[in-house]
Amino acid sequence: MNVHPDSEADNTSTSRCGYVAIVGRPNVGKSTLLNHILGQKISITSRKPQTTRNAVVGIKTEGEVQIIFVDTPGMHLGQQKAINRYMNKAATSAMKDVDVVVFVVDRFIWTEEDDAVAEKLQHLRCPIILAVNKVDQIDDKESLLPHLQQLSEKLDVAEIVPMSALRNTNLDRLEALITERLPEGIHMYPEDQITDRSSRFMAAEIVREKITRQLGDELPYEMAVEIEEFKQEGNLLNISALILVERDGQKKILIGDKGARIKLIGTEARIDMEKLFEMKIMLKLWVKVKSGWSDDERALRSLGYNEF
Repeated sequence: MNVHPDSEADNTSTSRCGYVAIVGRPNVGKSTLLNHILGQKISITSRKPQTTRNAVVGIKTEGEVQIIFVDTPGMHLGQQKAINRYMNKAATSAMKDVDVVVFVVDRFIWTEEDDAVAEKLQHLRCPIILAVNKVDQIDDKESLLPHLQQLSEKLDVAEIVPMSALRNTNLDRLEALITERLPEGIHMYPEDQITDRSSRFMAAEIVREKITRQLGDELPYEMAVEIEEFKQEGNLLNISALILVERDGQKKILIGDKGARIKLIGTEARIDMEKLFEMKIMLKLWVKVKSGWSDDERALRSLGYNEF
């Protein structure tokens, strides 16, 4: 096991391609890491845990190397609704058949949920790289090395990389260590493709991100977004999104005073969509109350949360 401070990335001339799972408990910076490595937003982020619900595939092709990233929902304990079971299954299933696992942890903070992730990793045959994130927020830098040493004794990992996803610190080193461990082989996707998700999926994720960021703790996880219309007419893309909540009170919070909040969510989502799709967007948002959807297996399947 090696602990790596900053150093230059190694170059490779052999064609390589492989799957990399980014795992960890909620809110340690997995989605931010994926977005910064790819250089654009694929996975939604907010300060709220459990923002990621599906394992999103992000693809980075640079020269001879193609890395196919799976960004998993954070594994969490003690929540028994169908959607929580789904998210834990998605995270566990993403770790099967990958070539490298990047286990993201938050500085000096180690919880029971980190233990639960570490336990699941014990049975994997592929190399595990421990990414110690948010090191830019550590005031006493001298305390970092002893902490990394403790982690190396606690966990059976191939490498430990201190990094900051948000500040792009040491991401080159992390990528180089991943690349070294990828199998040789032909690329599975065209070099300009950055995700395998559909445009409809990406549109729904953008709306969900804006709601989560706007409402913080006011709206719990009982909220989903379904794209009902996605239709291009010339240079205009018409998108209608249905926002599902569980209770009338949540609908009122979401709409806001005289519709102010839903209007702001729509404006922010439209700006991001226009950047992503590179065309003018006409976005309509609707809010509907459907009680119990987040604990209803059939409702989850109809919203695209499929079994693994």
